[in-house]
Amino acid sequence: MSYTALYRKFRPDNFADVKGQDHIVTTLTNQIKAGRIGHAYLFCGTRGTGKTTVAKILAKAVNCEHPKDGNPCNQCEMCRSIQAGTSMNVIEIDAASNNGVDNIREIREEVAYRPTQGNYKVYIIDEVHMLSTGAFNALLKTLEEPPSYVIFILATTEAHKIPVTILSRCQRYDFHRISIDTIADRLKELLKTEGVEAEDKAIRYVAKAGDGSMRDALSLLDQCIAFYLGQTLTYDKVLEVLGAVDTEVFSRLLRLVLAGDVAGSIQILEQLITGGRELGQFVGDFTWYMRNLLLVKTSENAEEAIDVSSENMKLLQEESEMTDVPTLMRYIRIFSELSNQIRFATQKRVLVEIALIKLCRPAMETDLSSVLDRIRVLERQMEERPAPQVIVRDAKQGDRREQQEEEPVRAVMAAPEDLQKIVAGWKTIVSGTTGGFKQMLLKSVPKYNAETGSPVLYVEFQEFLGQAYADKPEYKEELQNIIEQQTGKYVEIEMLVAKQHQNTNLVEITVDQAIKENIHMDVEIEEDE
Repeated sequence: MSYTALYRKFRPDNFADVKGQDHIVTTLTNQIKAGRIGHAYLFCGTRGTGKTTVAKILAKAVNCEHPKDGNPCNQCEMCRSIQAGTSMNVIEIDAASNNGVDNIREIREEVAYRPTQGNYKVYIIDEVHMLSTGAFNALLKTLEEPPSYVIFILATTEAHKIPVTILSRCQRYDFHRISIDTIADRLKELLKTEGVEAEDKAIRYVAKAGDGSMRDALSLLDQCIAFYLGQTLTYDKVLEVLGAVDTEVFSRLLRLVLAGDVAGSIQILEQLITGGRELGQFVGDFTWYMRNLLLVKTSENAEEAIDVSSENMKLLQEESEMTDVPTLMRYIRIFSELSNQIRFATQKRVLVEIALIKLCRPAMETDLSSVLDRIRVLERQMEERPAPQVIVRDAKQGDRREQQEEEPVRAVMAAPEDLQKIVAGWKTIVSGTTGGFKQMLLKSVPKYNAETGSPVLYVEFQEFLGQAYADKPEYKEELQNIIEQQTGKYVEIEMLVAKQHQNTNLVEITVDQAIKENIHMDVEIEEDE
């Protein structure tokens, strides 16, 4: 006897067994019990969420000789013939391969004949978005006014491709992605029935890998069981079969990236490749790991938004303190771009290595997020550097002695970090203004007080016409609001005109200058004899 795949073997045969689509099941059972059955339904949703399954159950329920609370009995002759696929009342059509006008014309001719058994002829058209324009037009009239004994059920994964004229003639039902908990509970039931032992952690990983699709999760589970036939299914075995990577590896990799360790990062990648891990899945999973880290960093109740174990949550919380939001956003952007490039690439490994080097070396990029990451790296290097040494030569004894200074001496205080970020995105901020104010701002020079280092942004207009804007508080308020929207920071602003103010401590803010001012070298001072 041939083997039947799990998703076929355990396909629900009544509405009660359909998981994760309660909103649809309740509506359809109420319609059947009340005798308010529609003539055309449109089932939309991602793959493996139960569209075709629900369509077949509905076809059985409307033709069942002894329905029970809107569910088919699965015992009568009609139910058994529909279940076996031999009933003439249920016609399944794959629109991907039968998408022409002639195929629809055949349907129009067939609907003229009443069913020989049962109450309804049910046409299930799968992947209906694949029909040609002519086929859709041929279907319109029949779909709008079919005979009383005909029901159309259209199923699609891409509802946006369905013409509006078709949508307006159907009752639309959107199938949701199934939650990880719901899929995991269903997998446990099936494993118990099959007599297979499995770790809860392994089951949850398979459920998560299903990505909201019950069918995909069952196919992956089938693959894992077959590989380790007769053995207990463990978490490590699941990772081995699916070519996935443990989250602990992601944690080690991220820490190496934050430390700027290119060699260490490439070495971990080498270990993954040697272990047979699939690079496309590695890129997607690492992106997801950084997404979880970003949620921990920005969310007040991260435990509710992230489905990870308590051990992994502790690691994420620890790593969230090691980085900042702009850096994480840059990492996610680079790997998201990589996931699109790697799909059809022949040199996948090279692309992944380049992406890791970009993460470790923000100087390779010139956008704002990489500049902020460079500042973060410089700040970390400053904290790790020892205090600068001053070597003094004694003129009388001719010996040298070393002294440790607690703080390096600086003549000019650096601009605050918030002002550096504002200036880095100055053109974007100015683009939010209009008219003459915008023209003046484009020619203006953002400055700060180099003596006090206070977080006040001085906007110095270079033309005397700028005085008209400096004198009116509404312009200052407008600029403050735009900066707050762009950066999330409220900043004090002073607007003045060059050559008309007496403040000699104002210095222009540049990102490059800010980086240089944060680098301090050891100095050697010698006294003349």
